[in-house]
Amino acid sequence: MKLSRRTILQGAGSLAFAVANFRNDALAQAPSAAQSPEVPPILFVHGNGDYDALWMTTLWRMESNGIARDRMMAINFTNPTARTDDTVEEANRSSTEDQRRELAAAIAELKRRTGAARVALVGNSRGGNSIRNVIKNGGAGDVSHAVLCGTPNHGVFALDDLLGSEFNGRGTFLRGLNDGDSEVTPGTAFLTLRSDGMDKYAQPDGRFMGKPGVPTNVTAEGPELKGATNLVLGTIDHRETAYHPRAFREIYKFIAGREPARIAITPERTVRLSGLVTGAVDGVPTNRPVAGAVVEVNYVDGESGERRGVVHRSTTGADGRWGPAAVDSTLPLELVLTSPDAPTTHFYRSPFPRSSDVVHLRAARPFIPADKDAGAVVIMSRPRGYFGLPRDTVLFDGQEPADVHPGVPTDATATLRLPASEGRRNIVAQFNEERIVARAWPASENRIAVAELTY
Repeated sequence: MKLSRRTILQGAGSLAFAVANFRNDALAQAPSAAQSPEVPPILFVHGNGDYDALWMTTLWRMESNGIARDRMMAINFTNPTARTDDTVEEANRSSTEDQRRELAAAIAELKRRTGAARVALVGNSRGGNSIRNVIKNGGAGDVSHAVLCGTPNHGVFALDDLLGSEFNGRGTFLRGLNDGDSEVTPGTAFLTLRSDGMDKYAQPDGRFMGKPGVPTNVTAEGPELKGATNLVLGTIDHRETAYHPRAFREIYKFIAGREPARIAITPERTVRLSGLVTGAVDGVPTNRPVAGAVVEVNYVDGESGERRGVVHRSTTGADGRWGPAAVDSTLPLELVLTSPDAPTTHFYRSPFPRSSDVVHLRAARPFIPADKDAGAVVIMSRPRGYFGLPRDTVLFDGQEPADVHPGVPTDATATLRLPASEGRRNIVAQFNEERIVARAWPASENRIAVAELTY
């Protein structure tokens, strides 16, 4: 499909998520839409340094529109972080060729599992680089649709130095992908989704790459491709180009050929959770499994954050998997991860409306010098987007976080440090309509609390 017209989808603020704090009667609502076998299997591809768990809410929305879970897959790249120079080996980081090989193998596995001749690929950020690479280099016959969400198709910067960087629009890798009158591979339908100026990796000034005042030679239009359908989703941020409900609508519509029956997530009566414990190696995040980690799941009170009962406890084996845990879909949770050589991390989460096998856990970062005098450290984290001020309502312990910068959304975490005298009190993390109540834990016990937003 080729469209030269640019469509701008207007709408202010974040869409209210429809499943937070829902009552038991919500479970009686209509079941998911009828299954749609004509929709090709879908493979989701995460971005730089990330993991497949970020697609959890997208998978739920797909399921709520009748896409069977076994016709979807989300890849987990072994070493998700790019090399500084794509041509130079770097420990615990991956080259574009590493990612191409892993993605090609995942495509073959999804085709084998479903019996389909072709699959649809959906990628965020660097994941779009891998998608374009696999399609251009022999994989076009396997891919019916390619959706690139916030992918820096013309670079995060386009400069005459750092030519080995995967993210340099003038570098070898991107010049190879963008060579020719059309920037897409014939035979595959391409869609790009981008922000209207709020993507920190599509900015004309280098301040977001540590070079304020230096022109990047990249604009907000950088993610667009000649020959693709190019859509602008409004003032969403870099990650929201993939994980926001507005992005879901366009992803579904492009692949299925029709509007989704619903945007809200349809709750399930029985919810089972499981996932993978991963860790960083020498400070670099990886998706390698961690053995010997203990995962405990507790119900907590929605107003105080106090525990209301243990649901599950298990120790990971060589595969790093934990679970499954059967949980009540109306109750918030505390997931405690005790992982070797890392702080014990207390994750506080909103109720899970549906089952998921990608509830992955990485221990919180180690204590840093700024934490030295803190009695407790609490982190507010939004993995599927950034905090935008004044775009969003962001309150942490009743105040806007001082470490969240206004303007273009750049921060996915905020940190609160409490004196030891305040004890294990509760901390409220509020992002638009999602509200999480966490408890502070003593830093002296090597513990960190994380209020992790789902939406």
